[in-house]
Amino acid sequence: MANDKHRSKNNNKFFLVILFQILHKKIMRKLFIFFIFLLAHMQIEAVTSKDIVEEVTSYADIKINGDRPWDIQVHKEEFYDRVLKNQSLGFGESYMENAWDTQALDVCIYRILKADLESNFKPTWSHILAYLKSKLFNRQSRSGSMKVINQHYQLGNDLYQNMLDPLMTYSCGYWKNAKNLNEAQEAKYDLIARKLGFKKGMKVLDIGCGWGGFAKYASEHYGVQVVAITLSENQAAYAKEVCKDLPVEIRVQDYRDLNEKFDRIIEIGMFEHVGMKNHRTFMEVIHKCLNDNGMVMLHTIGGNRSTVVGDPWIDKYIFRGGQLPSVAQIGTSIEGLFVMEDWHNFSVDYDKTLMAWFQNFDNNWSKIKQNYPSHFYRMWKYYLLSCAGAFRARHIQLWQVVLSKGGVLGGYETVR
Repeated sequence: MANDKHRSKNNNKFFLVILFQILHKKIMRKLFIFFIFLLAHMQIEAVTSKDIVEEVTSYADIKINGDRPWDIQVHKEEFYDRVLKNQSLGFGESYMENAWDTQALDVCIYRILKADLESNFKPTWSHILAYLKSKLFNRQSRSGSMKVINQHYQLGNDLYQNMLDPLMTYSCGYWKNAKNLNEAQEAKYDLIARKLGFKKGMKVLDIGCGWGGFAKYASEHYGVQVVAITLSENQAAYAKEVCKDLPVEIRVQDYRDLNEKFDRIIEIGMFEHVGMKNHRTFMEVIHKCLNDNGMVMLHTIGGNRSTVVGDPWIDKYIFRGGQLPSVAQIGTSIEGLFVMEDWHNFSVDYDKTLMAWFQNFDNNWSKIKQNYPSHFYRMWKYYLLSCAGAFRARHIQLWQVVLSKGGVLGGYETVR
């Protein structure tokens, strides 16, 4: 018994020694990590925000206060702290405030995105907060959707009339054989009609119809009947006038309220506003509304990765709650509902479209500037040219996806 007790005490001591060593190692590891963090923090504090920004931008061959068109000219020293603190948001806001400039904004953004400079920054609390908000709240609910409309699409029609083509098409053109913006937009409409095999008398649903350009083109050139819906009162009023005397019905209606059948369903540049939480609902609605032998066209900007939040600057100033779907997210949303017949990427055409829009906007700004606040020109310029650079860098994409209910018998033959 005495030997057993002695052995038990020894075992306990051995166990305590091992436990102490494990805890000691964990504590020392934590102290070591803290020590490294402290050294790193001291090293960062030893350089200025200007030093860091100059080093990071050099990876994209951008020189601060250099003399090349894409180099950044800094007008206010606060620019450096703003960029380090808020990254994309701070970069865009400081441009709006004229803290910096560049002769070729589109090229500057292209170089930044192509070099993936944002990977050199750590996420900020604002990014984390945006991520949590997107997880916890449905920002594309009915009320959230109206916030997007009021922020962007309720701007005066004069802005878009002086920026877009005669059909007021606010989405990517198709430049394969086009010589100008007008031809590119009509070619895009014709491409959609040919991909979906429009025939006279078909009933077509246009979700997010904008100013009625597609409805007008399709009814005039293909003899189809169009029901076109939007949430914007401005757009609806304009579209009704444009499509007057045509077999087109313009409605102010949420897609979630649809409950009727169509031969073809399209959305052009609207799916980006649906949001990940509503992707499946959107697909279920159009599946319900599509005839058994019908087809669907998604014409949407897409992202290379699955995310739940958009760019912070774009979200704040241009498209509140917007979210670019990924291939995986679209695939998940259509699973069990549709057959994917065709997936066409012509994102480089959006670069050309945006540059044409900016040229029109810049040339006509003097006609409309009295209707907008002083910061609007630089905000809109940053929006158009930064997006052009993003498409050029292949950071974001433009997809046309053709879907059918049960698969086209005999196979789908695509067109380009």
